[in-house]
Amino acid sequence: MLTAFSCGLIATLCAKPTAPNFVVIYIDDLGWAQTSVPMIEGDPMTRSDYFQTPSLERLAAGGRVLSACYSPAPLCAPSRNSLLHGMTPARMRLTTLSAVEVKKEYRGQITIPNALKQANPNYMTAHFGKWHNECIKPRDAGYDVLDGENNGNGPGDFQDDGKTPLPDDDPKRIFSLTQDTNDFMRKQVKAGKPFFVQLSHYAMHIWHDSLQETRDKYKKLPRPKKGEDKDYVPESEIPVGMYTNGWLINYAAMVEDTDRAFGMTLDVLEDLGIADNTYVIFTSDNGGGFRGNHPLRGSKGNLLEGGIRMPSVVRGPGIEPGSYTTVPMVQWDFLQTFYDLAGGTDPLPADLDGGSLKDVWFNGDDGQVVRNTEEFVFHFPWHTGTPESVIRLGDFKLRKNLDTLEFELYNMSNDLGESNNLADQMPEMVSNLDRRRADYLNQVKAETVTTTRRNYLEQLQGGWIESGEKRLAKLKTDLAADPTNRQVAYQVDVSQNHVNFQASQEEKCLRMIKLHEERGTADSN
Repeated sequence: MLTAFSCGLIATLCAKPTAPNFVVIYIDDLGWAQTSVPMIEGDPMTRSDYFQTPSLERLAAGGRVLSACYSPAPLCAPSRNSLLHGMTPARMRLTTLSAVEVKKEYRGQITIPNALKQANPNYMTAHFGKWHNECIKPRDAGYDVLDGENNGNGPGDFQDDGKTPLPDDDPKRIFSLTQDTNDFMRKQVKAGKPFFVQLSHYAMHIWHDSLQETRDKYKKLPRPKKGEDKDYVPESEIPVGMYTNGWLINYAAMVEDTDRAFGMTLDVLEDLGIADNTYVIFTSDNGGGFRGNHPLRGSKGNLLEGGIRMPSVVRGPGIEPGSYTTVPMVQWDFLQTFYDLAGGTDPLPADLDGGSLKDVWFNGDDGQVVRNTEEFVFHFPWHTGTPESVIRLGDFKLRKNLDTLEFELYNMSNDLGESNNLADQMPEMVSNLDRRRADYLNQVKAETVTTTRRNYLEQLQGGWIESGEKRLAKLKTDLAADPTNRQVAYQVDVSQNHVNFQASQEEKCLRMIKLHEERGTADSN
């Protein structure tokens, strides 16, 4: 006969964990309007009429579209590091692809896995896919389960030997990464553990790849506005370089393959009976740019909206199905948000920049976010392109070219395409926002463009240029031995362009460092 105590014990052991689960689907290089979900409610111009993402439509129907969700940077590494730590790339001193400064001084205070374990030590955490963050290794960041210590872009194209292509049925590891994610969830549910898992896809980053059956489907669809004659020649005639970075059919198929895999994860959540206790967040690390980002201006590699505004949707307990919010938010808010949703109450480190999005996710435009840093400061002292810095506060966004010192000012409430520069009309606004931007960057001792250029120049002259020239010479020898090898011929072209680029960048770095020194802006932002 069971006693009251034993009945209570059995009920406790059999009860589902009350702490919510978290699933982050982190896409690489997906543009804001490159899904079939409108990113602004009722605006068909903010969705694709060609790329098909029914699984994301399913998520949006059950959750909330985040119309103004920003990535921390227009490139992958600083975005991933910022999301993980809840701090801006400027504060972390990892603002571009250069990790020189962050290797000198790690500024992280806490990570998402560690914050969740602080809220509830029962959380199990996992990361699968692209890591690409030299600031910290995933194990040191608090992840319990992972598929690699520091995966860059390479594993998305090749097997573990770095040479053998992935099998045809697993382009960009889309489906095997999804299987890893689903298996992890099943294991934690069986163990009665709440979990956090981040699936960081290699898609949509180059090199592009997809399932043959999906490509065949898109070949038969009506030709879209962005379709070109070169997209509709027989597949056997598509050049290697175009297949991997330029063929609309392949890109569209890759988008849908990734979405199909995402649907499998949604199915598993339903099958396990935990969909109503799991927050699913779909977003991207930076903007795309495959044949433009209309209606946005800009793309990956710059701080215009096309480079940093992300296609983002969240579903979970407390979130109204089929809803939208236009409240601006940024991925460095996610750490504080997850901690809040997980029941964390102890204060987090004061150096975190973000704030909890819980109120906005639950209440849409009626919600509010209280951040440690009120303004959004996006700092991108890009040493191989146009260095720039942006501040968004309220409806206004100020963009500064760090070389020419020119300004652009936009009212984001009515100028999504950043077509009406108000800088000359509103000089006081420009001055006020630029002062706040510079004050923040000085406070956190952010990298200057001269700092990034000096570091880059040191690497170029310290072996990068020499290594590139040696690789090109070897490839040319290989091509001479087999002139019919299309893959090697493509690699020769890529390598030659890379060598030329490095030589031009060496010259540019020297010239621009001298300019900033003469002007007295070498160490200023």
